[in-house]
Amino acid sequence: MPPTIRNFAVTFDYRCPYARIAHDHVIAGLRAGADWDVTFLPFSLGQTHVEEGQPSVWERPEQDSGILALQAAIAVRDGQPERFVDAHHALFEHRHLAAGSLRDRDVLSEVLGGVGVDPDTVWTEVDSGRPLATIEKEHVRFSESHEVWGVPTFVVGDAAVFVRLLEPAGDDLEFGRTTVERVLDQFSWPILNEFKHTSIPR
Repeated sequence: MPPTIRNFAVTFDYRCPYARIAHDHVIAGLRAGADWDVTFLPFSLGQTHVEEGQPSVWERPEQDSGILALQAAIAVRDGQPERFVDAHHALFEHRHLAAGSLRDRDVLSEVLGGVGVDPDTVWTEVDSGRPLATIEKEHVRFSESHEVWGVPTFVVGDAAVFVRLLEPAGDDLEFGRTTVERVLDQFSWPILNEFKHTSIPR
C-alpha cells in the first residue's frame, strides 16, 4: 500500500524567528522525502499591527519592512515553484543568520540569484501587483476562516494550530521530518488546546 500523503499548510513571515525554525523543519522534511503536500501561506505580521482607521499594508506596502520579501517569495512560489523551497530557506537564513535586510531589492536579488532564481522575473511579477494581491487574499482568507493571527501556524483541514519550536533542524533532515510529523499528529487530539513549558527546557 502506498504511503498516505499528508496535506497541510503553514504560515510565514520572514521576520519571525519561530517561523524560521518551524519552516526549517518543514524544508528538512521535504528534503528527506516526506510524503507531504505543503502549502506555504504568506501572512503579514505588519498587517496585524495596523491600528484601526489606518491604511492597511495592502494599501501602503512601503510602510512595512517585511512585505517586499513576502511578495518576492510569492512570485517564486507561483512562478518558479521548482525553486521555491531553496529560495524560502535562503530568505529565512538571510534574515536570521546574516541579519539581512528584507526591504532592499538588490540585496534580495543576490539571495534569490544564489539559489538559481531569476530575480528580474521576480521583480517584474512583483511590480505587476499580483503577489501583493495574493498575499492579501490568503492572509485575509485564513484570518477569517481559521482565525489565524500569527506565524508559524499549521493548518490541517478545518483546524489551525500556532506552533513554537525552539531548535531548527539544521542538516538533520530526519529530525525535521519527525518533528513535523509529531506536530501534525497532535491535530487528531482535539482536547489538547495548549501545552507550554513554564521555562525553556534544558
